[in-house]
Amino acid sequence: MARAILCVLDSFGIGGAADASSFGDAGSDTLGHIAEACATGKADRVGLRSGPLHVPNMDRLGLGRASLLSNGKAAPGLDFDGEPEGIWGCAAETSHGKDTPSGHWEIAGVPVLFDWGYFPETIPTFPDDLIGAVVQAASIPGILGNKHASGTVIIEELGEEHLRTGKPIFYTSADSVVQIAAHEGHFGLERLYALCETVRELVGPYNIGRVIARPFDGTGAADFARTSNRRDYSVLPPEPTLLDRITANGKSVFGVGKISDIFAHQGVTKVLKGVGNDELFDKTMEAIEIAGDGDLVFANFIDFDSLFGHRRDVPGYAAALERFDERLPDMISALKEGDLLILTADHGCDPTWKGTDHTREHVPVLATGPGLAGHSVGIRKTFADIGETIAHHLGVAPGSHGVSFL
Repeated sequence: MARAILCVLDSFGIGGAADASSFGDAGSDTLGHIAEACATGKADRVGLRSGPLHVPNMDRLGLGRASLLSNGKAAPGLDFDGEPEGIWGCAAETSHGKDTPSGHWEIAGVPVLFDWGYFPETIPTFPDDLIGAVVQAASIPGILGNKHASGTVIIEELGEEHLRTGKPIFYTSADSVVQIAAHEGHFGLERLYALCETVRELVGPYNIGRVIARPFDGTGAADFARTSNRRDYSVLPPEPTLLDRITANGKSVFGVGKISDIFAHQGVTKVLKGVGNDELFDKTMEAIEIAGDGDLVFANFIDFDSLFGHRRDVPGYAAALERFDERLPDMISALKEGDLLILTADHGCDPTWKGTDHTREHVPVLATGPGLAGHSVGIRKTFADIGETIAHHLGVAPGSHGVSFL
């Protein structure tokens, strides 16, 4: 039996990208800076965590060595004694962006070699013609926001006005995205989804990667909270991905978390949703249990990015890494003869860095499976090598943008 399990720890970069300066990110290092904060006590939080970063299971697979390879120095606290037990290395991104679709599509064998459209850091950020067309097509009284913003902050800022006026909240970021927040009860979840579908059509000429529905609930600024009913409306990848090749081969792809949304619901056979990393881990274990020969389990663990990276929460990010690492042996124990498990990331989001956006970094590549001997695969030239490794492992026809490291 040959199966593949691919876990994307969303935003878990390890620094070192040669082109980071082109993105304003020279020196960013999500893992390294978190580990440094932990080592100096700056990531201690009462009731949450304390002390050096403790991720012994990922370190045993080679995370510390990957960090050393990427940056020329190991992240503090990652000091596994002996040769790593996993296949380890790191990968550079060749896609033109540092966003979620670009990273995931490249992992799946299809780098984004064109430039996305972005909205300027001005207020207002969206073109008048676009907003006018949205208001007319969706029959809404207008919009709020119309700027670059953090999702949680803008809901706190404008949520009550949204309730009074019925105007949805539009905002963007350094990513190629339009995000629309609205109250589930007052505005309506299905109405929000319909609005996002309308916007998805209208932003086509602007070459925008995603429109994201951001529903929230609560009665006022003090208790507004985003719900689990987020939905992403992505454009299709420019060519068939690893997922398409697997399903064309008659096999199944289990998309855990937001994977199906990222790939515009193409190439995913079964969708398993969850709220929070722990539930997403449970869903991944559920998928591993039912996956068959030739199948792929593709999981995204979003909390690292959305709850801790973007919010610049170093203790929270560290605790989330430690919790994932604590549960990792259960996933490894569930592997059967012929299985391949790969842990990686789609970009960085250094919580010590300026601003609240993603950072251009190498990502770790850690792999293991019954009978696989640990060794280094060096610095891969593209994330696409990850997808091509899985294709090789599953006996799927190779793509044109990467090479297997097996």
